[in-house]
Parts: sequence; structure tokens; C-alpha cells
Amino acid sequence: MKKINRLIALGVSAAVLVSCAGVSGTSGTREHDARVFTPASDLAFEARPGARAFYGTYAALQGDAVYAAEFPEGWDGDGLVMFAHGYRGVGAELAVSVPSAAFREAVLAAGYAWAASSYSANFYDVRAGVEDTNKLALELVDYVQRDWAVTLDAPTQFLIAGSSLGGHTAAAAVERENMQRTRYPVPYEGAAPFCQAEQNQFQWLGDYSRLAQMFAGYAYMPYSEFPSLYGQMNNETRLLNPGPIVTSLFKLDPETGAPTWEPANINGERLMLMAQTLTGGKRPIFEYGFRSNYQNTVMGSGGDNGTVRGVLDRNLYDNSNRVYRWTEGDTPTAEELAFNEMMPRVSADRGVNALRTDGVRWIPEIRGDFDVPVLTMHTLGDFYVPFRHQQLYREGAIENGNDHLLVQRAIRAPGHCDFSPDETKRALSDWLAWVNGGPRPQGDDVLDASVVAEESYGCNFTTPDRPGLPACAR
Repeated sequence: MKKINRLIALGVSAAVLVSCAGVSGTSGTREHDARVFTPASDLAFEARPGARAFYGTYAALQGDAVYAAEFPEGWDGDGLVMFAHGYRGVGAELAVSVPSAAFREAVLAAGYAWAASSYSANFYDVRAGVEDTNKLALELVDYVQRDWAVTLDAPTQFLIAGSSLGGHTAAAAVERENMQRTRYPVPYEGAAPFCQAEQNQFQWLGDYSRLAQMFAGYAYMPYSEFPSLYGQMNNETRLLNPGPIVTSLFKLDPETGAPTWEPANINGERLMLMAQTLTGGKRPIFEYGFRSNYQNTVMGSGGDNGTVRGVLDRNLYDNSNRVYRWTEGDTPTAEELAFNEMMPRVSADRGVNALRTDGVRWIPEIRGDFDVPVLTMHTLGDFYVPFRHQQLYREGAIENGNDHLLVQRAIRAPGHCDFSPDETKRALSDWLAWVNGGPRPQGDDVLDASVVAEESYGCNFTTPDRPGLPACAR
């Protein structure tokens, strides 16, 4: 494996910047600052055969965080992969973070150790994800010595990977802006952000729920009323009693009364077509994700005040110049123009999520501005964290002149981060080889609409075919 050979000067300059600048005064107080989180009482996990497991707590951004790490037999400090976990809801407990068996197998088999932070806060706190993961990367061997009386060599190569919110964290960690502004600069030499969310996530969630409210005929009501119009839920994944937005747009199962998420009329069909466009355009598997219970997850976020549940201090959402379409022509139809005239508009508050002088932004941004090998995967039917993020990532990389460092893979599955063990292990193995001087892995074209719309799109890296979905010709 390669040794550290880049970004040292950048890291030093960033550390000086943070220490000299102090805390930013450009943003106000947010609800999230007052929240308190507590490490779980049981942090133990079992190491894989031939490996050693370590775990404990450490001082992090918003209080204590939990760390977990696993080292293969004979590890000599050559490489450490930081794993960033996904969204864990709004609870107060911070649990130990252990990647999937496929992730651990691929990383350990390549001779790497892995480590993961719980972060010091739940909610959608990617700032804590980046800062707490970075601090753990730099100080892990000290924590192991302190807590386990085990001496380990300092890693000579750092990599980062993650899924969902953790994918956002992993991608943000290698963005130039964040590498310059983080409190704990880490010279990452590669990133593998899978099914990554990013700042567009909150545009998507706000768009879809507002469009549903509009098509159902309730645009005259305040958006804050959306939850009551949607229906009674037991949590963000199950709808107990469908409200008028659901019953006016979707068919219901005659036996259970639950929505089938099949459009019931032209308004439901137009909502589905708009969702297809907003999530990445015409492509295989989209309809399977649309007709899944991820509808509850997406619409369960409706009515938010734009602060991402208090992670920001003001409204981030903005559709002031958004043109919504359900047709594919070059220009909007007269009906679409009329729809857009009637659509309620919201503008983001000026300066929301601004740059900070005490670390990265509250929601670190992903702009495709990096200089290390990055490999991603995304399922085509993901209705929660949509495939559209991959297209924005590619566009940003092209704009920044580093698209040769980005490899993206489309997976034919309807769920969120719904990767098979084979897909995970292949992606990680290809990425690790590439980072260490091997060939650039193959990927999929995510921007050519005609390619993405092909019936066979996503077949290159989908293994195996998912039951109930159109199979690939092998």
C-alpha cells in the first residue's frame, strides 16, 4: 500500500486556520446545539476470525462518541479504512458502529484495519460525522493504548467509506473545502461513498411532499399541516391511517385499506412522473421503488420547517425557480406552466448553512471537488436517497476537472443501500486496488439519459438479479 504522500501541507494550513479564526459568528443558535446524547452501555462486538476488536468512547464534537475498530492479524500500520454509518434517527443513545459482514470481509482480506465512530450526535448531523470520524482516524491508536493497553503502529494510509448519511460523510470528507476547514485534517487517499445523500436530499424531500400536497388539492393549506393531511403514522416507515393526500392520489388495498402506491388517477400519475424526473429520470426499477414503503419515509419528512429538524437554524429549502415537469418535451406544456404558476414557492433564508471558521459547515456540502480516487454505488429504485445524487456528483466532478477520479456503479434494486454482499465486496476490492496504483475500475454512465433509460441499464454490476425484478441477460 502507498504511504501518506499528499495533503500534509494542506492539513497544517487548515489547522492553523481553525485555531486562529475561532468560532464563527455568521450563524445563529440552533435547536440541535442543546441536544444531549449518551453512549450505549454495551459496546462490545465480536471480531472476525483472525482479527482483533477494540471499542470504547472518546471526547468528540458534541460530547462523547463511541469508537469501534478491527485489525487483521499481522497488521503493521499500512492502512486504515474509516467507516461512516448512516442515519440513526433522533434517539439519544449512541450505539457502536460495525459495518456489514461483506464490508469487513473485503477490508480485512485486503490487509486493512477499519474503524468507525458513532458520532457524538444523532439526527442528520454530517458535521459531527466528518469531524468525529476525522478525529478518530488521527487518534485511534492512542485510544486503543489508553483503553486496552495495546500498542499499534500509526496508520500510514487513510481511506474513508460509508453509506447513506455515512456516504454523505465519506464524500464530504474528501471535498477540498472540508479538508481545508475541518478541525482534524486527515490526508485521505480515497473515498467510497455508497448510496450517498447530500445537500440535494432536502430539496428532494421538500419537493415531493409539496407536490403531493399540491396535486391532492391542499396547496392552500400551510405546509406545516402536511403530516395531518398525510395520515397517522406509528413511525417514519408505517402509515396506520391514510390521510386525504394519500387517498386522493393512490389506490388502497381493499382488504387492509393500506395504500398500494399505485396512482389512482391522472394527478397520481403526474406525481409519479415528476418524481421520476426529480430522482434521476427515466430508468429501470424506478417504479418498484416508487411503489414501496419508502413512500412513508419520504412523506414522513413532510411539514419540516427547512431546518432539517433543528440541525440548521433557518430554512434551507428553496423552490423559488424550480420548474416542475411531468412531460419529456423540450419545453413545458401549457398545463405545466399553469401548474407552476399555482405551485407555492419558498426561498431559502440568506446565509443558511454558511461557511464556518470552527470547522466544516453544519451540513457539509458535496460539489464533486476532490483529488483522490472515489468509487460509488447507488440503487436505481432508491426512493429515499435518489439516484439523482449520482448525476449531480458527476456534473460537479466534470465542472471541477476531476471526473477521471470518479467511478459510479448503478445497481438494479428497489431499496435504499440495497447492495448484495458480492456487489459490496467487488466494489471495495476494485476501489482498494485502484487507490494503490491498480487500474481505474469500470463504472456506469449516469448522465446520458438514453443510456440510463435502457432496459438493461445497471446490469453490469448487479449480482445477483433481485427476485421479482426484470432479470438481466447474462
